[in-house]
Amino acid sequence: MKHDEQYKQAKKRVEAKLGFFIHLTVYVLVNSFLVTMNFFQSNEVIWSVWPLGGWGIGLLFHGLGVFVFTGFGKYKEQWIQKEISNN
Repeated sequence: MKHDEQYKQAKKRVEAKLGFFIHLTVYVLVNSFLVTMNFFQSNEVIWSVWPLGGWGIGLLFHGLGVFVFTGFGKYKEQWIQKEISNN
């Protein structure tokens, strides 16, 4: 039983990491295209920094959630178990 729970938790962590790397790949590809398009369209107005920066902030928070703030799942599970035992 404990092995199944460990497997589910490990699978969830791997899926979260994979999701981040897919997000990162799409970010790099799309923004590379936008920067290239901006370069060939106009050197005077550098508009590609706006989607690069805005999306970059979202990517930063996604990475923090996946790699830095990983301990919140433990607390969530403890709170769920506490709620079950209180009823």
